[in-house]
Amino acid sequence: MKHTQASDRSTAPGEDSATGADTSRLVGSDRVLAVLKELARYPDGVGLEELTRVIDSPKPTVHRALGALRRAGLADQDTHGRYVLGDEFLRMAFAHHEDRPEHIRIRPVLEALADRFGETAHYAVLDGREVVYRAKVDPPTGAVKLTSTVGGRNPAHATGVGKLLLAHRLGTLGDVEAWIGDSTLVRRTPHTLCTGADLHRELRNIREQGYAVDGQENETGVNCLALPVYATSPATPSGAVSISALAYRTPLRTLVDAVDEIRALLGALGEPHR
Repeated sequence: MKHTQASDRSTAPGEDSATGADTSRLVGSDRVLAVLKELARYPDGVGLEELTRVIDSPKPTVHRALGALRRAGLADQDTHGRYVLGDEFLRMAFAHHEDRPEHIRIRPVLEALADRFGETAHYAVLDGREVVYRAKVDPPTGAVKLTSTVGGRNPAHATGVGKLLLAHRLGTLGDVEAWIGDSTLVRRTPHTLCTGADLHRELRNIREQGYAVDGQENETGVNCLALPVYATSPATPSGAVSISALAYRTPLRTLVDAVDEIRALLGALGEPHR
């Protein structure tokens, strides 16, 4: 049994659906970066022909970009001739992630939450219309776990962490409607809030109660409760911590009843300093 947390990113006209880059105007270093981003989508490697087709650039241009990345250690080529991210890129990414002050401070909290509830704990930040998962700790026991990944994304309006962070940024119905703009809020499950009025009402409730819930709104069978984290700012949440629980194992009511205990585990990280 697998539970995924996927991303539904919209693509603007002129953008490549895979890289999100404006391929009609990519030149020089932009093209190298587009190739690097695309490589990250293929952990098992990708051939030059396929990469050229996806990037929509001349083969010699993509080949030169790959050569530059290989010389920097940011790309490599396996024994089958397929290109993968290089060890130097992975070293930098993991070292940067592990050394982030917020990550160092939040990791013990996530471990305590995962151990207490036997469910997955996340730390996520808001990035436009999506949330990005910066840290994750799985429960120490249990055969069924979430397959969410660090760096993974989800629509903010469909998640507990996303709604929690939006509640601190969008105060009025006009703010919510401006944030939605001309886009359509994707319906991840039958429970997803997909109108400005519904989302505004939910954000108002979140501000009043101090926490957010996701009652199978992002993924059927998964409940979530989220609380703010003040890791880098005394008044504005830098991100949010959540307990993401399999509904059959941990009902949403169980998480809500334990909200004070979760706050206690967060300690000073969960309190604004005005």
